[in-house]
Amino acid sequence: MSFGIYVHWPFCAAKCPYCDFNSHVRTAIDEDGWIDAIAHELDWAADAQGKDRPIVETIFFGGGTPSLMQGSSAARILDKIARLWRMANDVEITLEANPASADAARFADYRAAGVNRLSLGMQALNDADLKFLGRLHNVAEARAALGLAMANFERVSLDLIYARPGQSDAQWRAELKQALSFGTDHLSLYQLTIEPETPFALLHRNGQLRIPDDDLAAGLYETTQELTEAAGRPAYEISNHARPGSESRHNLIYWRYGDYAGVGPGAHGRLVLDGKRIATSTIRLPERWRDSVTKGGKAFADFSPVADADAAREHLLMNLRLREGIDLVGYQARWGQRPSPEKIAPLIEQGMLHQDGDILSATLQGRLILNAVIAALLN
Repeated sequence: MSFGIYVHWPFCAAKCPYCDFNSHVRTAIDEDGWIDAIAHELDWAADAQGKDRPIVETIFFGGGTPSLMQGSSAARILDKIARLWRMANDVEITLEANPASADAARFADYRAAGVNRLSLGMQALNDADLKFLGRLHNVAEARAALGLAMANFERVSLDLIYARPGQSDAQWRAELKQALSFGTDHLSLYQLTIEPETPFALLHRNGQLRIPDDDLAAGLYETTQELTEAAGRPAYEISNHARPGSESRHNLIYWRYGDYAGVGPGAHGRLVLDGKRIATSTIRLPERWRDSVTKGGKAFADFSPVADADAAREHLLMNLRLREGIDLVGYQARWGQRPSPEKIAPLIEQGMLHQDGDILSATLQGRLILNAVIAALLN
């Protein structure tokens, strides 16, 4: 089972109105102090795993905006990890970047530190929608940042948000074709969703923001599958597309229900400690997290065993997000259960699932309503 480490950098230059991630705007950041705190939390995670700790296959710097971090800070974190764990020879090290904080020297420093994959949050390819989404960059700056990324990193992913207010199928089709022409090996393509407790949620409740209805959104999703498939970047997960072999190995750990340590404010993890699968999440407020870590080496808001029944449900939900589906024999060996043929059969007849021997996967239509499919399998 692969093992990865997620490092959360919680700071942003501005908070986007659609975002419910744990991100915070601060006018001044004691970067060395924050890196010291992350190092303390890494010490705790390594000690908790003991002497037989696993090999690190992937590291992911997420946020927030990790590209606000200095290259020397990323290097300190990576050096710390390498001292605490054995590293795979082909370790994948991803850093999320915002075009507004991209520059040649910064990207070169990340590359020198060991980052070998960059994920660039372009989000849209027209200036009006970038402004609507609260982004600090324009299209020209995004394209310049992408050029810098591709010059410094062999593996580059770009993010786009679709199903934006007023967006037609023709508009999304043209925008996605343009994005595919850039030549990145990976794209993360997310439908705009209205998350609770965000400025967009308030506007939506008041009728001031309308997103495409379910039928149009489903059509945009189908267009996404059509164009990415034709361009050789098929979906390997509901919202992620890649050339074969260029999938995000770190995210595959999540979707294949592997183990990962999460460090930094608001980070989540799944660790096997003393034979028990433990769900972890850290304190979200950065200053409270830092105080707790500095005093005791850890800052958990949640640290609890995952019951086998809950773990089996999580595993099924995550695996069926993947195009490859789930191996029912391996699933049963791990959890002592599997969905019954009586529950699988009607979902196959409805076109929601496909079964090939012991491999069960969701169809395109099934992925559109995956939560309902999972509920039908397990309830």
